[in-house]
Amino acid sequence: MAQQATPVRTARLGRPLGPEPATVSGVVLLLPGGDETSHRRPSTMLAAAPVRALGRRLSRAAREEGLAAHVVHYRWRGWNGSEANLARDANWAVEEVVRRYGDVPVCLAGFDMGGRAALRSGGHEAVNSVLAIAPWLPEEDVAAPPEPVKQLAGRQVLIVHGTNDQRTDPELSFRFAARAKKANRDVCRFEVHSDGHGLHQHRDEVLALAEDFVMGALFGRAFARPVADAFAAPPPLGLRMPLASGFGRRR
Repeated sequence: MAQQATPVRTARLGRPLGPEPATVSGVVLLLPGGDETSHRRPSTMLAAAPVRALGRRLSRAAREEGLAAHVVHYRWRGWNGSEANLARDANWAVEEVVRRYGDVPVCLAGFDMGGRAALRSGGHEAVNSVLAIAPWLPEEDVAAPPEPVKQLAGRQVLIVHGTNDQRTDPELSFRFAARAKKANRDVCRFEVHSDGHGLHQHRDEVLALAEDFVMGALFGRAFARPVADAFAAPPPLGLRMPLASGFGRRR
């Protein structure tokens, strides 16, 4: 009996969140979290839950602007060292957006390990902005090259991190942002004081901040004053900007 070939796994885009606009003029690719090392299939619904909530909010906010929001479904659950599987899948997803929608600006929005994938894949020419929420970043190792930042030049970049995060070290995202700021002035970082990895305590403020950033980066809407100030402030001020309670409620 002939041995059956093992099917090749491929990444894919989820269905658009919310009604798909008749004309797409901007795309958000939502990158779920993952593991440092794993060749298992991702748990699609569980891993994607945080970014799906963000995608639904963005779809509602930017319906008239022509936003399409898609969750990226990875081939594997893990980053897997030099394979950088999640970043490769993110890059594939950007190529797929170009194939489907043509020359439209893309924002990569990732959570946890998806935040690392968004930052790593931000150099694609179609990407104009990157949003990394509680990004997983590797420990600094003198024997290994640091996480790259030069690919982010020319992009608007926002990092958001809870100060009490026990899964992904907020100090590592600060150090990354400080290096990225040297290569690209359009980098800012907000700290969510007393919040943990899931940012549940200040969920509304984090979603409002993400919406403000994406609407500004993709469609040219004026940023809220704290976001504009964070971009303009020299480090470390613009990289340790506190996310105020009630952000977004008075706009």
